[in-house]
Amino acid sequence: MRILVVSNSPKNRAGGVAGVIYNLGAQLEHRGHQVDYIFRDDVPKSSLVPQRFELVHYACQVAARILHAREKYDLVNLHAPAGFVYGFLRKALRLKSVPPYVMTMHGLEERRVHAMSREARKGRAWYFALRNRIWHRLYHQPAYRFSIQTADVAIILNREACSYVQLRYNHDSDRVWYVPNGVEEQFFLSRNYPDLVAPRLLFVGQWLDHKGIFYLRDAFEALALTLPDIQLTIAGCAVGPEQVKSIFRASFRPRISVIPFVERAGMPAVYAEHDLFVFPSLVEGMPLVLLEAMAAGMPVVTTETCGMMDVIQDDINGILVPPADAQALVEAVLRLSGGAELRRRLGRAAQETARHYTWDRIARRVEKIFSLAAKNGKH
Repeated sequence: MRILVVSNSPKNRAGGVAGVIYNLGAQLEHRGHQVDYIFRDDVPKSSLVPQRFELVHYACQVAARILHAREKYDLVNLHAPAGFVYGFLRKALRLKSVPPYVMTMHGLEERRVHAMSREARKGRAWYFALRNRIWHRLYHQPAYRFSIQTADVAIILNREACSYVQLRYNHDSDRVWYVPNGVEEQFFLSRNYPDLVAPRLLFVGQWLDHKGIFYLRDAFEALALTLPDIQLTIAGCAVGPEQVKSIFRASFRPRISVIPFVERAGMPAVYAEHDLFVFPSLVEGMPLVLLEAMAAGMPVVTTETCGMMDVIQDDINGILVPPADAQALVEAVLRLSGGAELRRRLGRAAQETARHYTWDRIARRVEKIFSLAAKNGKH
């Protein structure tokens, strides 16, 4: 198949959406398919378009490119909400001989609104005041809705969102598929679990409110009063140490290390150097960093929501805690810190689970879905 993958995200291969796309694309190419890409960086911005409407401009430009090259591809895979214009034009104008549209959706916008509205009432949401919530509901959510409604087939990265889309939009199961992210082979490490540890906690992710950073702060400060040798590393946060440490009280800042950027090849070593992975995110699709930590054999503590529940079974291959609950996070870390056998059992089970999420396995499933979308040819 000749496949075009489109995403309104930066094309940096280091991680995030681009990391997902390139890893999956590499496996599809290995299986004999041609894969081309369009990222945000590939579409020049217009000085005439206000920043708030950049998404519309990007989606229009992408639609124009696809229509211009309609004979070049057997299908297009547009990551939501980048496909809402192309999908709308196909349906509204009943365009013929254009590539089928497969949508990929990473997470549920309704979940984001639900979680962050509550955080805003606590004063823990930086960018979700009333004005932003109204704009989100009138602009961003309709873009996602049109992306879903006009797609021939949808790939959804977590089960919660998959079920919601099937029920909310009355789509049959052969149109909406759950396909999680994968993990690279380089993250599967051999790990020892010493009896006594001065816990080295690791959080990996951008420094954003919806990642649960305020609960990470509250939990770490409480843990530091009980475990005097505890350390916390915050990696891949994309902001400087001063900004990260500013939300912690001064007395705890010496125990915190910040690594704003880590090259992809260096991430396995970061996982290897730490004892416990903590990921208190409130809203996710299917977090790559969780799968990576599991592959590295780390005992993980994460929240019982979104894609985290798809891969973690509580007390079997990790520990699940309620979202927005710093005390539950504290209790989970204390339990792991005091039990080498528990860390060993959960870490090894996590690594075994991650073996089911290699990119080769994920690509085989995506290939079948793409074939389903393309089998009737162009519309």
